[in-house]
Formats: sequence, structure tokens, C-alpha cells
Amino acid sequence: MPAILRDVAYYLPSRELSNAELASQFPEWDVAKIAKKTGISSRRIAAEGECASDLAVEAARALFARGACRAEDIDFVLLCTQSPDYFLPTTACLVQERLGLPVSAGALDYNLGCSGYVYGLGMAKGLVETGQARNVLLLTAETYSKFLHPEDRGVRTIFGDAASASLVAASAEGPDAIGPFVYGTDGRGAEKLIVRTGGMRQPCKSGDKADFLFMDGPEIFAFTISAVPEMVRQLLTRAGMQAEEVDYYVFHQANRFMLEHLRNELAIPSEKFAYALQDCGNTVSATIPIALSRAQSAGALQPGRTLMLVSFGVGYSWAAAMLRWVEPPCS
Repeated sequence: MPAILRDVAYYLPSRELSNAELASQFPEWDVAKIAKKTGISSRRIAAEGECASDLAVEAARALFARGACRAEDIDFVLLCTQSPDYFLPTTACLVQERLGLPVSAGALDYNLGCSGYVYGLGMAKGLVETGQARNVLLLTAETYSKFLHPEDRGVRTIFGDAASASLVAASAEGPDAIGPFVYGTDGRGAEKLIVRTGGMRQPCKSGDKADFLFMDGPEIFAFTISAVPEMVRQLLTRAGMQAEEVDYYVFHQANRFMLEHLRNELAIPSEKFAYALQDCGNTVSATIPIALSRAQSAGALQPGRTLMLVSFGVGYSWAAAMLRWVEPPCS
């Protein structure tokens, strides 16, 4: 049976980090400057003992509360995170137990970051349409704040923590609700956005700057403006569509400056373009589902509308997909 995105929900930690607080730590950057450069006024930060599994569990509970499905209906869990609770065991296994999902459910983590949600949709679609699962719980959960050096203003003004939960389910509503897809990878960009220590190649150095996230902003921007417009054009060709036939565009919410550059480059009207980072920041793999949920709440998504999801970033990795929106069960 064809797969559909049945519903989506998200969770933000309670701790808020405002521009005013950051400006007090970096006097050379005032509140207005931070907002202008990033489009972000505040971001949410996980508490000291709050990890990816905690955020993912709360997002899943929010999804279940909306009536999309029950915990006992789930037969596969996909969890995208670059900040797992442990190297092992798999964080998805922890989530399965905490949510009371069936022990017959499959569960796995995948580490991908900014393009992770679209990749997850592709994997979930494959599980459903090959008959391996009927209800896939697609989770994203990121606590990038734990990677950020306290004196690195460039990344601290951008990244926030969050989780999302989506239900990808079998449906009799017709084919082509999810897809086609376009993917891309260029590992030459690995050093441009990286936490160098902590894996088996290079252990942590107890507080050295190599233990924290490094981002080469100009190179990331150059990669994005080169790869993303071409990816959008490839997806339109694969879908047999013109740009104006897409009802709504949901891009990875990297920062406002980058989003505006891409929107202008692709001549997308502002009313057809999602912005969902002002009060939560760049939440990595959770940005697209947060934007979807907020657009739905604002009435921007109606059943039958065609969406384009566009993701890009760390890796370098990128992916885009077409999505036909359906009426969530709670509507």
C-alpha cells in the first residue's frame, strides 16, 4: 500500500536563550544585529540532564495525543540524531521501551543532521511500501547545544534544541503521496561542519576546542547556494512539474539570510515559503517537521496541496522530496 505522512508534532525544551542574553555575553553583537543576521530572536536549550531520547519521547507523546495513532500501533521507529544518549545502545531502543512500543517493532538510529528528515521520509516510505511496516514513527531529536563552545558566538546564535515526531503510514488514498526524491552527498565538505573528537578516530580532549562544534560559515553558504537551486530544479524535472505548481515550499531552516537568498534565487513567492525559526533557532533535523506543524496550525496546508521539502547541510548532505498533504486525523 502507498505511504502517506499522516501527522506531525514537535517538542521544544523549556529553557529559552534570548538574543538579549547572548548580547550581554557578546557586547559587540547587539540584539538587533543578531536578529538581522540570523532571523532568530530566541532558541530553546536542553537542560543539563536532558538528552535526545527525552526530547524524542515528548515529541512522540505529543503526536499520540493528537490522535494520529496509539503507541501499540507502531511497528518501526526511525530516530535521526547527531547527539545520541550513548554510543551504544541505540537511542531508538531506549525510546521504544519508554514509550511502551511493541517489542515486535524495529528500531534504529541514523546520524545525518540537517538533511535527516527527508532521508527519513524516504526510508519510512520504503518500509511501508515493501510491506515491512504499516506505521513508522519517524523521530528527529537534536541537542546541538551540548556541542557548542560557550565563546563561539557564531554557532550559539544559530542552533537550538528540539525534537519532532511524524507518523508515516500505509494508506488506501492513492499513490505518490510521498516522493519523488532527489539525494546528494559530497564528503569533501565533512571538515566544514564537524565535531572532531569523541568518536573512535579521535577521543575527546577534555575541554579542548576540538571537542566542540566547528562551522565554516562562508563555505557552508557557498555549498548551499550551489547545491540547493540545482537540487530543486532536478526534483521538479523528476516530478514533471513547474515551480509555480508547487503550493508550498518547506526548506531546512538554516538561518533567515540563507533562506532569503535561496527564495530570491528560485523566485519563490514569500507567501508560499515557510519560516519557522524565529523562536527556536536552527534545530538541525527537526526544522522541516517543525515548519510543517506550524504551517498546518496556521492554515497554510490544506488536503491535496503539493509541498516541496528541501534539506541540506552537514556532510555535505542534501535531499529533497515532493509531498502531498493529507488531512490529519485530529483535524
